[in-house]
Amino acid sequence: MALTFTEQDLQQIASMGITPEEVEKQIENFRNGFPKTKLNEAATVENGGIIRLSDKEIDHYSKVYKNKSKGKKIMKFVPASGAASRMFKDLYAFSSTYFGVARNFEKEFPSVKDFLQHIRSFAFFEDLKDCMEKSHLDFGDYMDRGDFTTVINYLLKEQYLGYGVLPKALLKFHRYGDTSRTALEEHIVEGAEYACNSDGQVNLHFTVSPEHRPLFRKKVAEVKEKYESQLGIKLNITFSEQKHYTDTIAVDEYNEPIRDENGKLTFRPGGHGALIENLHECKADIIFIKNIDNVVPDWMKHTTIVYKQALAGMMLELQSKMFQYIEELKKEPSEKKLREIETFIVEKLHFTVGHHESINTWKKALRKALYRPIRICGMVKNQGEPGGGPFFAKSSFRDTSLQVVETAQINRKEESQESILNSATHFNPVDLVCGTRDYRGNRYDLKRYIDPATGFISKKTKGATTVKSQELPGLWNGAMSEWITLFVEVPLATFNPVKTVNDLLRKEHLEA
Repeated sequence: MALTFTEQDLQQIASMGITPEEVEKQIENFRNGFPKTKLNEAATVENGGIIRLSDKEIDHYSKVYKNKSKGKKIMKFVPASGAASRMFKDLYAFSSTYFGVARNFEKEFPSVKDFLQHIRSFAFFEDLKDCMEKSHLDFGDYMDRGDFTTVINYLLKEQYLGYGVLPKALLKFHRYGDTSRTALEEHIVEGAEYACNSDGQVNLHFTVSPEHRPLFRKKVAEVKEKYESQLGIKLNITFSEQKHYTDTIAVDEYNEPIRDENGKLTFRPGGHGALIENLHECKADIIFIKNIDNVVPDWMKHTTIVYKQALAGMMLELQSKMFQYIEELKKEPSEKKLREIETFIVEKLHFTVGHHESINTWKKALRKALYRPIRICGMVKNQGEPGGGPFFAKSSFRDTSLQVVETAQINRKEESQESILNSATHFNPVDLVCGTRDYRGNRYDLKRYIDPATGFISKKTKGATTVKSQELPGLWNGAMSEWITLFVEVPLATFNPVKTVNDLLRKEHLEA
């Protein structure tokens, strides 16, 4: 059933840079749902789906990276939008439960107990204490008498330290003697080690929320000169926001568009999959992707740096071979050469070529298989973390290929699919090295390699109303479904995300 849009609707839709047909397609997705991804088997080290590098191979690929990256533009891409409020979920719950002196809360809020017991260990402690002193409050007095809610409010509320509304990138994560670093600063220091261009320039790109952009700019202005001097580099830090045309319409439980008090259609951000548009605009030959909260102090960085260089070297070596074969396909290759190219595609890239009726169609199929962006994805051993993992899976375009698949994409009611999910040995930590330019140096159109059937539908209750929203295919799963993908095992030491404030108390985030 086609929608009827008012003139106001059409103007609103046009102002967002989308078409009525796209909105109708989104409504259709709500009505029909998205198909579940069909898993063939988990990708493991044993079946060749995940590569385990020897020390010799790590050394080889690191050298390849240092040699082949000369003259290429390198960039680090960090999704960093959103406030850090979820980090403090338990603190918010505590402060809304207790007013004034709090007693006997330890069983109900054990994480808050840990937070308070170790509060002096956090890198932001001195800032919190100073913030209270500016209001003529003594931190020690409030702790001694058990008025923990006041202390927590001074940490979280916007009129004080404001950690509950700041972006995670701008929270102080690690302490170094009398100084400390935010997550953003740790990405600068880390990026200088493996994402430095031949001319000494380090390109970092952060995706941010519009309301946070001024805060990011202010922080960069404060620290840029210091790190350029300390590290002997030149920083080029850029920002982008999620595009409005990637927003998706919100509907009620009957799949009817929801309108606000002014009668305007309600749209929601399309999730991190929308960032494929931002990635597409990045002009670089080598792009490292890593989440904002997965950083460690200097004493823990070595393993991360070594593996980043190795993954990049592997990507460049494979990409070089792909480009060589594309050039050969432009000539008159022998059948022997065509078989060699197909063997490389099937055995090294885990891509199927399909049936070919003639030499000409065979050549076209081989070129199509090779002409794609490439990514090498680090995978860590599964420690029960929620989220995506590496699988051999069927996409909308082909029988089987290596895919990062989120749990929500899997039909867990089907016994065979649940069994494959449970057999997965590794987890996706978002540790990617990407090649997004073709053999001529032109950027691929990354939107051509998205599997549109891998979106998500989420439901939230707002009062008595059910609000359904739609997320675009995720950045590292459906949005990169048709990329050449290889999985490489990386050590757990490279994965230390900060999902809750107490994660900063783990030994990996404290001073050595």
